[in-house]
Amino acid sequence: MFAAENGLKGDPRLQAISEAIRVVPHFPKTGVYLSIYIYIYILYLYMNNVSRHNNSAIEPQGLQGHCGYFFVDRYRDMDISVVAGIEARGFMFGPSIALAIGAKFVPLRKPRKLPGEVISEAYELEYGTDCLEMHVGAVEPRERAVIIDDLVATGGTLSAATRLLERMGAEVVECACVIGLPEVKGQRRLNGKPLYILVEPREIEHCS
Repeated sequence: MFAAENGLKGDPRLQAISEAIRVVPHFPKTGVYLSIYIYIYILYLYMNNVSRHNNSAIEPQGLQGHCGYFFVDRYRDMDISVVAGIEARGFMFGPSIALAIGAKFVPLRKPRKLPGEVISEAYELEYGTDCLEMHVGAVEPRERAVIIDDLVATGGTLSAATRLLERMGAEVVECACVIGLPEVKGQRRLNGKPLYILVEPREIEHCS
């Protein structure tokens, strides 16, 4: 579901997130739409400091903080022990969310990025195939996990991430993304898992 459908319609923080996002058509290949946080946007998110409120939750300031706030508020009381972030932009939000809710962060990386023993899961993209890997032993059986990424389009990456965690015995409680393309607006579940999305792209820029 979209956050606006979950009692947050009209929240100015969602509006700020939406206004900071652009979608560039036909990238990286013709016919493919992918989110562009734009490089300046990523730097802006990371230039903001973090502060502690009420000695409990870490709340980053600025746009990254807005994103983190919604996810932390949603998951802090759901007994989550694992926040799995998908390379690379899931790494922007996952660690701070994990820290705030008292969970561990588990990176899900592209092939040959993790040392040691890993398990792999291949998946299809709109423009080809790819693979995710996770360390063996990164999660324990029956641990409750959420998966964080920046964007959901076809759901292939999130589905592969779910399979990785479930192969190790973890329970995937929900998949969460900052952006959902309009095509997924009616998609509340992903292979049986709840899907939570903050915003959809505000506009599409036309490129020659």
